[in-house]
Amino acid sequence: MRNQFGLIIAAFCLMWVSTQAQAQVVKQGKAAKVSKAAPAAKAGKVSKAAPVAKAGKVFRDCPTCPDMVVIPSGSFDMGSPGSEDGRDDDEGPVHRVNVAAFALGKTEVTRGQFAAFVKKTKYSAGDQCWTHGGGKVEERIGNWRELGHVQDDKHPVACINWNDAQAYAEWLSRTTGKKYRLPTEAEWEYAARGNAATARYWGDNPDEACGYANVADTTGQAQIRGASSWSVHKCTDGFAYTAPAGSFKANAFGLKDMLGNVWEWTEDSYHDSYKDAPADGSAWQGDGAKRVLRGGSWNNSPRIVRTAVRNSYRPELRYSFFGFRLARQLP
Repeated sequence: MRNQFGLIIAAFCLMWVSTQAQAQVVKQGKAAKVSKAAPAAKAGKVSKAAPVAKAGKVFRDCPTCPDMVVIPSGSFDMGSPGSEDGRDDDEGPVHRVNVAAFALGKTEVTRGQFAAFVKKTKYSAGDQCWTHGGGKVEERIGNWRELGHVQDDKHPVACINWNDAQAYAEWLSRTTGKKYRLPTEAEWEYAARGNAATARYWGDNPDEACGYANVADTTGQAQIRGASSWSVHKCTDGFAYTAPAGSFKANAFGLKDMLGNVWEWTEDSYHDSYKDAPADGSAWQGDGAKRVLRGGSWNNSPRIVRTAVRNSYRPELRYSFFGFRLARQLP
């Protein structure tokens, strides 16, 4: 009986020792996991120095820099279908384009932002510009400071040619240490559409424009000499000429004034069709005799204010409805 009791006690002791040993193994295992996790945490800290930009994020690289919006990578059909009202031949053929993530100005570059550049660099943007006056558009003495209509520093800068826009981008790149440039034509259209396949980012109806864009409308028709015969959007946006940047609703990417206000220069040379156009969103260069502008302006009709519309001018020409917005490389 006593021997049996002793055996029971011995068995119990062995079980207790085994349990303690297992507990120690588990404890050591947890410690091992913690020690293995430590290097991973350290590695994570290193990668944090170059974070992946979040789509839709708005940032600014300096106090006088434009607000920039991170545009996600994606694919879209560039150009317009043959059924689109007002379509021109140079808007086709429709082709698939893949665009890498980049950042684009939330609005067009403003008069105040351009003034900061001129003050710092003493850059001269010329003394002649094609402006409205007396019911005509003619080349007159003037520049971005003297458009023939009232502006303040919140309005988009205008009377800007392609070379002026390039000079501003180069200065901003030097100032911030980041790569600023004009958007490619493909990047511009991809960003302007904001995933919309309609003729405009708000839809196909041009008469809904006044909630989204500063265009030729009943305001301009009533206030601008010679505009009574204009083909206008049947709505009222409240601005005869330029509007302060960002006055209207944004598109799905958070960008404002992608249509209307002022035409925007892009990086590309002009080609009269998309035959053999790049499919990777890069700039399509040529002889550079003409550069592409996109988006339409405050004096343009419904046929012109469409996402697929393309315009082209010599890079040295300045008009009171030509401006620009910048792109920036990521990160």
